[in-house]
Amino acid sequence: MQKEILINVDRDETRVAVLEDGVLVELYYERPVNQRTVGNIYKGKVENVLPGMQAAFVDIGLERNAFLYVDDALAVREDDDDLPPPSRLTIRDLLHSGQDVLLQVVKEPIGTKGARVTTHLTLPGRNLVLMPTVDYVGVSRRISGDGERDRLRKLADRLRPKGMGVIVRTVAEGKDEAEIKADLEFLLRLWRKIQARARTAQAPALIHKDLGLIYRVVRDLFSEDVDRLVVDSKHEYDKIMDLIEDMPASLKSRVQLHDSRDRSVFDLYGIETEIEKALKKRVWLKSGGYIVIDQTEALTVIDVNTGKFVGSTNLADTVLRTNLEAAREIPRQLRLRDIGGIIIIDFIDMEVAEHRHELLRTLNEHLRRDRTRTNVLGLTQLGLVEMTRKKVKSGLDEVLMEPCPYCDGRGKVLSPATMAARVRRELKRLLAHTDAEAVLAEVQPAVAALLIGAGGAGLRDLERQVGKTIYVRGAEDLHIEQINIKHLGTREEVERLALPVRPGEVLEVQIEEPHVTNTYDGIARIEGYVIDVAGGSKYVGEKVKVEITKAFRTYAKAKVV
Repeated sequence: MQKEILINVDRDETRVAVLEDGVLVELYYERPVNQRTVGNIYKGKVENVLPGMQAAFVDIGLERNAFLYVDDALAVREDDDDLPPPSRLTIRDLLHSGQDVLLQVVKEPIGTKGARVTTHLTLPGRNLVLMPTVDYVGVSRRISGDGERDRLRKLADRLRPKGMGVIVRTVAEGKDEAEIKADLEFLLRLWRKIQARARTAQAPALIHKDLGLIYRVVRDLFSEDVDRLVVDSKHEYDKIMDLIEDMPASLKSRVQLHDSRDRSVFDLYGIETEIEKALKKRVWLKSGGYIVIDQTEALTVIDVNTGKFVGSTNLADTVLRTNLEAAREIPRQLRLRDIGGIIIIDFIDMEVAEHRHELLRTLNEHLRRDRTRTNVLGLTQLGLVEMTRKKVKSGLDEVLMEPCPYCDGRGKVLSPATMAARVRRELKRLLAHTDAEAVLAEVQPAVAALLIGAGGAGLRDLERQVGKTIYVRGAEDLHIEQINIKHLGTREEVERLALPVRPGEVLEVQIEEPHVTNTYDGIARIEGYVIDVAGGSKYVGEKVKVEITKAFRTYAKAKVV
């Protein structure tokens, strides 16, 4: 199986795609405005202890308190003969309100739920995972050879400090003692730094932040089974080459730089189209059948249908072939969309017991490629397959979309951040293939604000990249997912269209709202162009005559006359 990793770096987000035999199977996003918390270590303060739930809520400095279950709190147990054995410990035996405790996030805050945390800390390296609070030695299940598993287990047991645990990762297979020991020493130094910070920090406080997306990809995914890693940023390419300095030369040669202003690496491999498909409920199979994926807060339901596939022999064969194709596609969709929790799959009913067994074998075989833990419970009496997949973070639809304001939350649309990134890519593509000096684009106001950026920084950055002049105007009547290219032409032509007012011009406008930061001023709009009216806040909702005093690319200043 050929495996490739593609990294697309943009101003607003970093995206990573994993391909197997040319097919997209995993997507990862990182945005500066939406930082990941899984893996972070916090010094928290216990807010509430709830014996009825055998859990506690802990303030770790995030918007919502974190949730700590009793089984995840056992590491705080002190050596006290008066305490009951671990199996009989209650949350009150371990924690009390106001207590400081060192915690690690294991599950992102999702929806209205706070982060899930544990006192069983883990520090992942490339070859090992250090568990400073657990006395345990483990070896990755993906290392299959008994001799190699035994060698690595004994080596790890001999090197680890007394009372600490380690897990040997898959990439450690075949590594010698020096490499394993160097990784362990690095993790032990990191643990000592964390302990030192925890001693002096005042709760709630962030003690250790997990590394960025690109570093985690290199650490966790880039191994001997990866044929190629392609990144479209020279800066990040150089950082990756520094990270893999000590790796074998065979791995270094697989890192490639895609250096093109016209097309990102995602454009080159057709990933943008695949992302569009991954946001749709219906997934077509090659045979003509299809699956429908419905996600709710409690569970995900997947329905399998024959669709346009009518087969060629008999009904049982048609049903089996459709079900087997779906059993190969569903694990890919679970990984791609990062669907977790309870999953119910409604395959087409099969009468033959052998066919049902073959279906479960196929499903389990393709689920084994998933790094996230899954558990298939089998077929129910209704012919449904019940399974679970560990949920650690928000799924793809939650990352890229938000509840639709046009239908009162019954559907979803692309978020302003996602749409701004999309418009930016579209403008890059457009301006790379035109002789026009400038462009005027209209988008929904929230998208326009993100594109322009604070003080116009975002727009200036985009102009530097494309070498053209760009005007962006907000239009209230546009759908949030719509972009309207109003004009392409010379700078003078576009400026005349983009600036609907001139200094000295007197006109009547309606004051819509107070200025966000200067509440003394009022805001009016002409064709989406912002007019900042001095002293206009007291006229909100009224029409007034104003004189334009200054006109800029994204707004104008005016005074009441």
